[in-house]
Amino acid sequence: MAEHDDRLAAFVREAAERFGIPGVAVGVWADGSERHACHGVTSLENPLPVTPRTLFVLGSVTKTLTATALVRLAEQGRVELDAPVRRYVPDLVLQDESAAARITVRNLLNHTAGLDWNLITDTGEGDDALAGFVAAMAELPLIAEPGARASYSQAGFNLAGRVVERVTGQTYEAAIASLLLEPLGMDESFFAPADVLTRRFAVGHNPDEAGELTVGRLWRGVRGNNPGGGLVSCVADQLRWARFQLGDGRTASGAPLLPTEALHRMREATVALRGSTLGDAIGLGWFLREVDGVRTVGHGGSANGQFAELLTVPERDFAVVTMANAGPNGLLFNQAVVRWALENHLGVVDRDPEPLPYDASRAGEAVGTYAIDAMLLTIATDGASLTMDVGIRPEIRAAADTELPADYLGAALGLLPGDGDDYLVTSGGLQGQRGFFTRDASGAITGVDLAGRLFTRVTPA
Repeated sequence: MAEHDDRLAAFVREAAERFGIPGVAVGVWADGSERHACHGVTSLENPLPVTPRTLFVLGSVTKTLTATALVRLAEQGRVELDAPVRRYVPDLVLQDESAAARITVRNLLNHTAGLDWNLITDTGEGDDALAGFVAAMAELPLIAEPGARASYSQAGFNLAGRVVERVTGQTYEAAIASLLLEPLGMDESFFAPADVLTRRFAVGHNPDEAGELTVGRLWRGVRGNNPGGGLVSCVADQLRWARFQLGDGRTASGAPLLPTEALHRMREATVALRGSTLGDAIGLGWFLREVDGVRTVGHGGSANGQFAELLTVPERDFAVVTMANAGPNGLLFNQAVVRWALENHLGVVDRDPEPLPYDASRAGEAVGTYAIDAMLLTIATDGASLTMDVGIRPEIRAAADTELPADYLGAALGLLPGDGDDYLVTSGGLQGQRGFFTRDASGAITGVDLAGRLFTRVTPA
């Protein structure tokens, strides 16, 4: 065990320095024991050493709690996962009335509701923040019929959080605390800034125009986004969360929280994914992926200059949690740690596929601009390679009264074997990300999937 601890600490230190991350925290559960490795500082401006109890913004890892809370409410008979969302949120209004009436709770939890990624809207920090967000969803585009395909939606999970509120009569945050955090002893996991400010916490960092890391001034998102991305936690608590997910539904004290079969059903495939870094399929709130013949269950998350990853291997009673406080390389650091932990603890090797040689004809088909509600994705070619820029829409960035996450510019990508529509990002802050192009009946490319989100083509090159 001591040898494993030393090797983990050495790798974490080396990787943090290689990727230029100010502060990182890693936790591993393997062979029936827990180990941590932390390196660096919470902030370049106000540095404190990172420890296993240092709080990071987890971003979308929060979705796993929202999903588990709804499964627990379903087991209590208070929610039906296959019931229309309108049974619980009768005031839901979308651009398509038929879709609004048909979307189920399960559609929200496996990203098949047909909702676009999210709305950039601030509905305040009051207890009505989620109600306000749901009211604003009348402006949210739909990208598919409910149940037709998977497309990652933050808005869908915010709506799921509103279901939690309506069913429990509590705020989302209070309901998550009573349903999950308190019984599981996750005493270092919070949503409210006031709870975080009295403890040691990390801030995000992003490169400035000169490439120097600076503190991200938007520390966390708005309250209306809490169900899909607002949890602030530490590696010690996240290993508690992972161990619960690996277990039989009981808390550490032996008290029943969820029936074993209900907990394990969450990691059963409900919809397949194609060409996605997220996984091969989606369960309920979890992404499922086979790596080197072993089935993994996990979820990642990002905030402004902060990145988190949680991965479990149920058949081997294994989990790894990693957090980093700088973008864009925090994503690469977390990926490197997860791969190292899988290989060194389980002998499981995770490698990227090999792209095809550049094909000018196929590249030309993909060149153009693609969009979701808040972001643009531009694919270009210099005649020798394809590149991808992904970022906040300029008009949204210009109108924002606070700092927004940095854009990802100049990433190289290569097409993968098969039908030529799957791709791999081969350089830049998105390196290792996979996606695919969507075509219409005539064969023309109409969209591109990245990180599970469908960007719709708006212009050719």
